[in-house]
Amino acid sequence: MVSTVEIENYAVKKVFVDQGSSVDILYWATYQKLQHPKTAMVPYDEPIYGFSGEKISTRGYIDLHAVFRDGAQTKTIPICFLIVDTSTSYNVLLSHPSLNTLGAVVSTPHLAMKFPSPSNDILTIHGDQRLARECYMASLRPQLPILQTNHIERPPNSEIALSGDDLDPRVGRDVRLQLVVESTPLELPNDRTIKLGTGLESEQRDLITPTIVSNTNLFAWLAADLPGVDPQVASQKLSIYKEARYVS
Repeated sequence: MVSTVEIENYAVKKVFVDQGSSVDILYWATYQKLQHPKTAMVPYDEPIYGFSGEKISTRGYIDLHAVFRDGAQTKTIPICFLIVDTSTSYNVLLSHPSLNTLGAVVSTPHLAMKFPSPSNDILTIHGDQRLARECYMASLRPQLPILQTNHIERPPNSEIALSGDDLDPRVGRDVRLQLVVESTPLELPNDRTIKLGTGLESEQRDLITPTIVSNTNLFAWLAADLPGVDPQVASQKLSIYKEARYVS
């Protein structure tokens, strides 16, 4: 569930309510936008570990007040945030400590969270589906490192011009295959024909031809001839947004 929470007089969007986490997290980029000095947080550099065992660095922790609003009614609670320095599509992650302090009950199917107000009324905060979709789509994009760009300048009094091959990183690393223009047909026992390049030496042709003829049954001449590939060997998966509409 993704919603909006007021933290230190800022309306912070993309707040992820995570019932499976044990620590409230404020991400470093969000902390900087709140314009708090570094001296306001208590230094803490012990790493935390994610679900898959990845190591995440921390900056410190800080106590902030968060306001949960339902119309004109609000409830304010203090939250001890652990400040984490990592790339994410969210701004804040709320977990068990803050949810218990708030007295909240989260309903994932209804995308809603209910909690008692100071006057014992029941307040409700609804999840924002649009924000949740934006965060999900952003998480699908690969996190690429920021690269430093070096300026490439032509030396003085030089007439050297870069060609396409100069920009190809494969040059000098492997042998590039050349297109075979001329070929000769080779008849096979199953009435099929393949072509062999005329660039083959006679000894190479004499060596390859018997092997091809004796293994004619291994060739897939039609798509129906393919028996299938084990998914453990190779598989293809398309990341498709199911709610997207067709464009004609």
